[in-house]
Amino acid sequence: MGGVRGVILDDSVLLGADDENWNASLLPGVEYLLRKLLHSNIRTGIFYGPDLSAHKVRLLKRMEIEYSFDCFMVKASSIDDAVNKVTLAWGDIGGSILYLVSNNKKDHFRKLSNCNWLIIVLGSLGKESADDVEGGGASENASMLYINKLDELPLTICHLNKKAIGNDVVTVGYIMKPSREEDFAKRGAFPMYPTQNGLIFMPLTFELPMSFQLQEVDGVLHKATDEIISVDLSSSSEFTNSVTFTRGMQELGRYMDHHPDCCIIDPLNNIYPVLDRLKIQQILLGLEDLNMGCQCTIRGPHFLKVDNFNEPDLVQRLSEANLSLPSIVKPQVACGVADAHNMAIVFRVEDYKDLSVPLPAVVQEYVDHSSSLFKFYVLGEKVFHAVKKSTPNASILMKLSEKNGHTPLIFDSLKSLPTAKENQHSGDGVSHEANSQDIDLGLVNGAASWLRSVLDLTVFGFDVVISGGQWSVPSTLTGTSWLLEIPKSLFLFLILWKYLSLFMQLQFMQPSPTHNLR
Repeated sequence: MGGVRGVILDDSVLLGADDENWNASLLPGVEYLLRKLLHSNIRTGIFYGPDLSAHKVRLLKRMEIEYSFDCFMVKASSIDDAVNKVTLAWGDIGGSILYLVSNNKKDHFRKLSNCNWLIIVLGSLGKESADDVEGGGASENASMLYINKLDELPLTICHLNKKAIGNDVVTVGYIMKPSREEDFAKRGAFPMYPTQNGLIFMPLTFELPMSFQLQEVDGVLHKATDEIISVDLSSSSEFTNSVTFTRGMQELGRYMDHHPDCCIIDPLNNIYPVLDRLKIQQILLGLEDLNMGCQCTIRGPHFLKVDNFNEPDLVQRLSEANLSLPSIVKPQVACGVADAHNMAIVFRVEDYKDLSVPLPAVVQEYVDHSSSLFKFYVLGEKVFHAVKKSTPNASILMKLSEKNGHTPLIFDSLKSLPTAKENQHSGDGVSHEANSQDIDLGLVNGAASWLRSVLDLTVFGFDVVISGGQWSVPSTLTGTSWLLEIPKSLFLFLILWKYLSLFMQLQFMQPSPTHNLR
């Protein structure tokens, strides 16, 4: 297929000067680059010379283990030996090898270009970058390109791969916080070399001008909530005016506004409703129309917005909202800020006083669901689901509260949920494990289709729990209702659905019988 299948980094682009204690150090941007290459589906290695100091060699060896690359000790005077070492270790990789070297060492390994290696020179201000070189005529050597920062190398690799393979490749730029990216990249989700269905994934970085990078991509996936600085709900303005993104995300938004031909899944304006738990609760009221003529029903939880836990008529308002105890209290801001997942389960009315949940908050009914919930993922017109562990029934939670002095159960839903022992999930001493036969997939698929239309999102997810003390098979579900809520901690990072659907299948998720929702 061609393209870049291997990358060799010269030690001169990795190692900086020793500190005052003679400890070896890495140059800025090295760890960023190595993280990107680690799961890129491209072989990676490092060249270092025999004269490199022992403490710097030890640093490279530690990095070799951490980032899974190969170290080669080579002499600049023996190019053939260097190439043979790489060939012996890697074999036929099915493409070209890119060699990144500093400007002051570029002449040492110039002969590598005769071995079908492509030389990239770092630190050559004023020279042509990979984006400027067409057909080799724009530089002094068709096999030598120039970049100014290590951050540019992933972009250069993706550019070269698309150029080598042709128009059948789609380049997807992506941006999200490092921990989230690592979680997916280690499963092979973001290869820089084309996938079987012709996708290249190019990491976007705020260290480079966004417009420069976006010229290389055909579409963008993002987790915009990772780039929220603040959310201000103190005024009555629209939620879109209450969210402040980082400067880089604002630049991305402006670029997409002026380049409608570049696909973004999903547009920033479309994700605002799922940042607001109150807005989502109001949207879910429309599910009632889906229940006409059905034996089973699906709905959102009863809810109430609260601006002050000490307001005198709170008990009356809770009653009018059909809310009884226990109830679960969540911040209105659903994600993007540090305390968006600080929640509480309340068992007594007096527990609302001075409750340590950020305001404004949304109070929801707590529905017993025997520690199991269904997570549904909507990807275009495809719907997938998985069964996950959840919080236990109210009777078990009440015992946990009693052990803590009858106080509310305070927790961060991203870190730890109130749990029960294995034999206490249902509250009757019997564990009831949910499975796919417990739920009417046709009804939930209809809800997914409706939500996709209302939210105007291509990729989103929602949770469903079955109310009642016992799990039932579909034939005995008469009168049972399903409670639906849209969570924020799942795959809202937004990705092209045709690739993620394949990825999910490989991760052992079960596709629902009805895939094509109309």
